[in-house]
Amino acid sequence: MSNNKPITFVTGNVKKLEELRAILGSNFPVQIISHDLDLPELQGEIDEVSIKKCQEAARRMKTRVLIEDTSLCFNALGGLPGPYIKWFLKKLQPEGLHQMLAGWEDKSAVAVSTFAYCDGNCEDLDVILFQGETNGKIVAPRGTRDFGWDCVFQPDGYEETYAELPKGQKNLISHRYKALEKMMKYFKNL
Repeated sequence: MSNNKPITFVTGNVKKLEELRAILGSNFPVQIISHDLDLPELQGEIDEVSIKKCQEAARRMKTRVLIEDTSLCFNALGGLPGPYIKWFLKKLQPEGLHQMLAGWEDKSAVAVSTFAYCDGNCEDLDVILFQGETNGKIVAPRGTRDFGWDCVFQPDGYEETYAELPKGQKNLISHRYKALEKMMKYFKNL
């Protein structure tokens, strides 16, 4: 497929779209458009979930697609909630996420962003993954509550949670930034 054809970022999450655009800026060589498509919430390991969601989006959209799956992995819980963080947050709220670790000394966690790209060729649904990780710890909720679990994740080396950091600063250290940085290198080298 032509490198000039837009890539459709499949998301209904306005905050993810805002961060993607802020991080990529105007230097990204391909136009990114977005489309809200209800994809199935799959079960499995991080990479497996991302690949299957991307393949399904490509099958439905029949164009170049990009999806992102975010995981929050608590080390004390063997990586859970991992790719299921959306549902844990929905049911438990930020306070419940923090309270999940009440009986554990280890409050460390890893934020993982996995962007999955497929060129839309329905005969060959090869998926390329771009993954970024940020280590940190789970704390009592602090800061704004306008973007998922940002208020309970404090990245290593900082006294503030993602929610307390200025957006520009968060965008330079986040798991999403690290994944998108890999994606930018890939597309610039095509």
